[in-house]
Amino acid sequence: MIIAGCGPTGAMLAAELRLHDVRVLVLEKDTEPVSFVRIVGLHIRSLEVMAMRGLLERLLPHGRRRPAAGFFAAISKPVPEGLDSAHAYLLGIPQPVVVRLLEEHAIDLSAEVRRGGTVAGIAQDDDGVTVGLPDGERLRARYLVGCDGSRSTVRKLLGVGFPGEPSRTETLMGELEVAAPQEEIAAKVTEVQQTSKSFSLTPFGQGLYRVVVPVVDVSERAEAPTLEDFRHQLRALAGTDFGVHSPRWLSRFGDATRLAERYRVGRVLLAGDAAHIHPPTGGQGLNLGIQDAFNLGWKLAAQIRGWAPETLLDTYEAERRPVAADVLDNTRAQLELSSTEPGPQAVRRLLTELMDLKEVNRHLIEKITAIDLRYDVGEGPDLLGRRLRDLDLRQGRLYDQLHRGRGLLLDRTERLTVGAWSDRVDHLADPTAPLDVPCVLLRPDGHVAWIGDKQQDLDAQLNRWFGQPVA
Repeated sequence: MIIAGCGPTGAMLAAELRLHDVRVLVLEKDTEPVSFVRIVGLHIRSLEVMAMRGLLERLLPHGRRRPAAGFFAAISKPVPEGLDSAHAYLLGIPQPVVVRLLEEHAIDLSAEVRRGGTVAGIAQDDDGVTVGLPDGERLRARYLVGCDGSRSTVRKLLGVGFPGEPSRTETLMGELEVAAPQEEIAAKVTEVQQTSKSFSLTPFGQGLYRVVVPVVDVSERAEAPTLEDFRHQLRALAGTDFGVHSPRWLSRFGDATRLAERYRVGRVLLAGDAAHIHPPTGGQGLNLGIQDAFNLGWKLAAQIRGWAPETLLDTYEAERRPVAADVLDNTRAQLELSSTEPGPQAVRRLLTELMDLKEVNRHLIEKITAIDLRYDVGEGPDLLGRRLRDLDLRQGRLYDQLHRGRGLLLDRTERLTVGAWSDRVDHLADPTAPLDVPCVLLRPDGHVAWIGDKQQDLDAQLNRWFGQPVA
């Protein structure tokens, strides 16, 4: 198994595959880990994903917990009541820390990471994929997954279309020290935001600010900006560069919005930014990629290990592509609300008023944090297809039982069994489990695949999701 790209998506996918004893080689073009420190936010569902694999406690000391509020179009509202999660907060954390810990996790599970390696050619047949490297070396694997970013070489070699909208705006973002007095900065930011809502200088203390400045003239440049680029754009927009100096990291991003036409071509698949790109509004990008990997990992492992039902791998695109399409739509909507034109501002005022309704506020936060997601696994109670929160059980926390990446039957009746599927599904009998249904069958990604209390019905769903039982 070969993965192109060892960012958060690729590293997460490698670890998920190794939980099922699949040999994994990750090719990462960068010879060294990224040196800039960019703060990202792990939303509720990603925190749950980390807890399900025993990684959350390793991440928490490196981050800062913040309220789960104010994500949608930066409209300030309180934390919604009744968020259905034991991890209902945002974790602000340096992106290199996330990547490093996920890569270490994959390597600890015996994944191989080869730095300085890139995909130059792809050929596939009925038995596998041949990957050509720039130096002429050829590698052979059962499957290849492109986790190689928005300019994905894998996607281009496959010829998969990437339709959408090109960037109309460009923004510089970075963390820099600022020499100007805080009072002067605050006054100027207030003045500029009358005509440019996305402009901001946010203090972190000791003279360090996060600087977000729209670019006056949009370019097609792909490389990271320079300190002089920041000074130039600040002077053009605010009339002063605030004495910015000593940058921690600098980046540029546009508002391009694109979605791959397909997530799979034969034995080659796409995940993360290789499959979808969108503006960073709401901080959903990294989270979306990690959750792609979490959905794909166990399904691809099942295919390679030989027990996957015939259509299991197809559910990856069927489940995850609509999620990405929804994220693209909500980021488009949020961008419109940042416009200073009268029409969008009127809509923003109306939405701000509507978000005073608790149901509206909660709906938008659940959308951004991905805890509203319900996969189509069939007709049934509302819980079917949704993720199950981290319950407090007689045996400890529910998510602690999912560290191995296996399915789980949570049985309140104490009379069901996973039988011959015990090599891939665990059984936890607990009549005190805080559920209002008798039993649930969880997939390895924590989503509910079945609800009921009859062994015959359970066996049918075990066969549907986990293949033929052991003879």
